[in-house]
Amino acid sequence: MTSSTMDEHFVRFAGVQKSFGAVKVVHDLNLDIKRGEFITLLGPSGSGKTTCLLMLAGFETLSQGDILVDGRSVGYVPAQKRNIGMVFQSYALFPHMTVAENIAFPLTCRKLRSAEIEAQVKRALAMIKLENFASRLPGQLSGGQQQRVALARALVFQPSLVLMDEPLGALDKQLREEMQYEIMSIQQELGVTVVYVTHDQSEALTMSDRIAVFNAGVIQQLAPPREIYEAPANAFVARFIGENNRLVGKVSERNGSSCAVTLADGARLRARPVNIGGVGSPSTLSVRPERVVLGAAAASRANRFEALVRNVVFHGDHVRVAMQVAGQDGFVAKLPNVVGIEAPVAGSSVAVGWDEDDCHALDVESQALRH
Repeated sequence: MTSSTMDEHFVRFAGVQKSFGAVKVVHDLNLDIKRGEFITLLGPSGSGKTTCLLMLAGFETLSQGDILVDGRSVGYVPAQKRNIGMVFQSYALFPHMTVAENIAFPLTCRKLRSAEIEAQVKRALAMIKLENFASRLPGQLSGGQQQRVALARALVFQPSLVLMDEPLGALDKQLREEMQYEIMSIQQELGVTVVYVTHDQSEALTMSDRIAVFNAGVIQQLAPPREIYEAPANAFVARFIGENNRLVGKVSERNGSSCAVTLADGARLRARPVNIGGVGSPSTLSVRPERVVLGAAAASRANRFEALVRNVVFHGDHVRVAMQVAGQDGFVAKLPNVVGIEAPVAGSSVAVGWDEDDCHALDVESQALRH
């Protein structure tokens, strides 16, 4: 295997399957992760993402297939011999050890010299900005500080691969967002490969180089965050990632990069075909709320309706307008809170529209859940 190939495929899941009894939770997983990449395994509970992480860590056995790290098979290597850093949601710090002793633990297990341990712990404390907390016990730290210590302990022995399982799930919103940027900064500075598991879509979009969206033990889409959000591969991804308007109909025309879908009330919409069958097949149309325009601006859009405004909610940086469109409630527009954009009032009628390129014709979700 050449060096460039190893860089391209630093971690490789090759035909990996995992079953618990008769229940198969991971189906024939083939996934390549690049050296230095921050990749997030994202999905709802029971989707298989955490099981994949635990197999990579060595805490779960493989039912079939293999996992390679840096060209070496580790699928059946004990966890303690894989030299992989691990950060958990629960921090998993030793309560009777000081911060410095917790960080030093992996180095002590590797029987490094005392002077070398002291130097590496000092560097790790500086990295997480807790130099003055070395002698404190975990119970004397805030949640964010404990998570920093857990991160330092996972990185102090300089692993080339770090796994993170919902590491910010126990933190409040503001602290969680601060820690996202800290983890990103440290990862980029060290160039370490990170495999991150979360069910939080916003967290995945913010932090990742690529996202693998899991459902029913299968990767539904693997792509950079912007592509996952702007060009979902199927109805499940469109629904799971961010807020999304859904209109259901049947394909009435298909012509290359354009199609038409007719709704139950006879309305005909133009859309970009992504994952649909031929004419007559059912389709879910997906359009993001921020792509929807109201009022006079709707006149120039390919898809135009007269909508009934149900409610209007102020969110600070934007206004959320919920409407009935084409006889279907729950259709949402997000209007930026800027000068010159007026929000309609509840109970009024308003013109609503969106472009063909912002409307994705997808499968119906029952198909997206199949594997």
